[in-house]
Amino acid sequence: MGAAITEVEAAASLFRSHSALSRLNAAGRLDDPPPALLDLLRLSGHIHGMTDGRFDPTVQPLWRALAEGRDPTAARASIGWARVQIGPPVRLGEGQALTFNGIAQGYAADRVRHLLREAGYGQALVEMGEFAALGGPFSVSIEDPALGEIAIRRLAGNAIATSSPSAMRIGSGFHILGPHGEAPCWSTISVEAKDAALADGLSTAFCLMPADEIRAALRRSRTVMRVTAVDLAGDVSTF
Repeated sequence: MGAAITEVEAAASLFRSHSALSRLNAAGRLDDPPPALLDLLRLSGHIHGMTDGRFDPTVQPLWRALAEGRDPTAARASIGWARVQIGPPVRLGEGQALTFNGIAQGYAADRVRHLLREAGYGQALVEMGEFAALGGPFSVSIEDPALGEIAIRRLAGNAIATSSPSAMRIGSGFHILGPHGEAPCWSTISVEAKDAALADGLSTAFCLMPADEIRAALRRSRTVMRVTAVDLAGDVSTF
């Protein structure tokens, strides 16, 4: 299982200078993208479409500018998933860079779950920052930074991912960035879905979407079971 995690890190880590993602961001082009990077690109494109563009890995230059206290104007201008060419080769638009921090943990959990299933395991709960269940039921807690535990969910062959914008801050703002300047609408979003990668990406994007837009996105998906949301006043809702 460790090899699968290493493979995902080698493809998508921003902290490894020789990862495929780091090389792509540095050069703006990658002729030999590994399968895991192509998977993440395709999944990101799917979630981008599901969320009317709220899920957008091209926010990475903006994230860096804000974290480093620089003027974000040029970084904002570089945002735009439509300028990413998946290929191969993979090409980025001028000034662009990608981050998969909103989906890579879920993707890694799915990969490990798949390997466990192939190895003959019938019961396992994979935790890679997000949860993916093989068999079950397993109990998983949903927590909000201000309220603490807000719910217990039972997983049986499905997955859950939770995002809280205030869990980490960059500069004076939240770490989940709207590609068009959207501010978070929620304190916490938790998504239960068939796959952890989908749940991970949606939990990130849904933080930026009002309730009616979340419901519209859910109507377009048959693999999302439930969304638990904590609003900025501390009220809990489910969709």
